[in-house]
Amino acid sequence: MPGEKHEKKKEKATPEENSGCPLAPVVFMFPNGDRYEGESIVVDGDSVERSGIGTHITSTGIIYQGSWDKDRMNGKGKLEHPSGASYEGDFLNNMFHGQGKYTWPDGSFYEGQFVENRLEGEGTYTDTEGQVWFGTFHYKTAPGLKFKLSMD
Repeated sequence: MPGEKHEKKKEKATPEENSGCPLAPVVFMFPNGDRYEGESIVVDGDSVERSGIGTHITSTGIIYQGSWDKDRMNGKGKLEHPSGASYEGDFLNNMFHGQGKYTWPDGSFYEGQFVENRLEGEGTYTDTEGQVWFGTFHYKTAPGLKFKLSMD
């Protein structure tokens, strides 16, 4: 996963970069074949962390484009899987957390609240036929959902 820690993922910084200020965009190849291109910052005087805006592409084809902080997906971003599934919205510590939209490979989608990668709170689910259900979601259950009737 793009925000996961990988062995030897931090590179040594040059003495000119040891100021702790944001660096110019960097390109970093991880030992496992992942690639990061974007902003970074020097920490502890000799290593680099993803920070700011950047794109991480895993060796399996998962793509994250968005905000980074403390080497984790934090802030607004989009995560796309090779299967066609995607999530766009708020991230906190590498998890879907806050407002977002998850789209399944078949085109159905959920828009609403997420808590630690789970559908949690008010939201809407739209199926492949465009039918919409809304209400309160609790991870894998959604008791009392209401069907939105469209008279178009």
